[in-house]
Amino acid sequence: MGILVGLSCWAFIIMCLNNVDCTHSEIIAEDLIAVSETDTRASSDSESSSCGCHSLKRDTVVNIDRKVSLLSEQAAVKYSKRANDGMEVNQEHSQDLDIPNKMVLIPAGEFLMGTNNPEIPQDGEGPQRRVHLDQFYIDIHEVSNQEFQKFVNATNYVTEAEKFGDSFVFEGLLSEAVKSQISQAVAAAPWWLPVKGANWRHPEGPDSTITDRLDHPVLHVSWSDATAYCTWAGKRLPTEAEWEYACRGGLSDRLFPWGNKLHPKGQHYANLWQGEFPVQNTGEDGYTRTSPVMSFPANGYGLYNMVGNAWEWTSDWWSIHHTTDELHNPKGPAAGHDRVKKGGSYMCHKSYCYRYRCAARSQNTPDSSASNLGFRCASHNKQ
Repeated sequence: MGILVGLSCWAFIIMCLNNVDCTHSEIIAEDLIAVSETDTRASSDSESSSCGCHSLKRDTVVNIDRKVSLLSEQAAVKYSKRANDGMEVNQEHSQDLDIPNKMVLIPAGEFLMGTNNPEIPQDGEGPQRRVHLDQFYIDIHEVSNQEFQKFVNATNYVTEAEKFGDSFVFEGLLSEAVKSQISQAVAAAPWWLPVKGANWRHPEGPDSTITDRLDHPVLHVSWSDATAYCTWAGKRLPTEAEWEYACRGGLSDRLFPWGNKLHPKGQHYANLWQGEFPVQNTGEDGYTRTSPVMSFPANGYGLYNMVGNAWEWTSDWWSIHHTTDELHNPKGPAAGHDRVKKGGSYMCHKSYCYRYRCAARSQNTPDSSASNLGFRCASHNKQ
């Protein structure tokens, strides 16, 4: 009987997935839900759905019943099978190679920021506006585990996830042993679980390690953690305008860093989700979680993984209201509640979270951390 109940609940969840709404940045107490065998609820929005990673606030978790976890055992097997079979080795890279994170000069110029054809209007993707920027430098790739490890070794820095004692991890990445110890989930996106012991050293909880992922992007870093690293390195976080200008790689009014086609000539240009979110990632691009920081072709400025792989923090406070006036070196609002992140992650898919476009954007509180959130640095001066 228990199996039949679990399967019926799982079918109900699948039916509801297309109507999930994770677009509200604030979730009040009345919105928190308890998931039981007879009560599974999702809200809806006709404009867009989301992977829910912008809702990852520690005060939005609710109690859950492990019997009706969003990802059933069968679904989790579908998600992780290829990874367990070792499929993430089809693109050659060396874990022993110390890859320097060079910076490239982004020339001064102007560009059209945002879009007049927003895919997710409530994210403040528009209107399109002309922005002028001075020249600046930016890392060619996301800060890697190896680089962050050097920072921690030199400073004894402790990340906010380590101080809190937990961080958010996508359920499909967790071992059954770790999942069995979890009794809470994010109300707006129940595939996100608060995992004790999850941090940059242990991306999927205490039984995981970065030993074989030193050249992958560091994860579970808050905005404050990213700022601390950049300061130590003599750098800073890029503004949202700088990030988007760099993302476009010299192209004008294109969706992606390489153009408008997601798969030019049938090739993958970013680490994204393939399959049915959130139950199956087929890994057609070679990865079912993060990829090495220099995977896939670089854009016109020589920058890797500007979209997909890991979300990247920027220095700007979040706002969805923008002036159409021409701006020079904009830095966003003077204050706010959330910080802007750009680029999407390996969890993004057009049918569910179409945020891997240069104009797309999202937000998190500065203390947020998750298994798909990282950063890269910028600077006014050559390092």
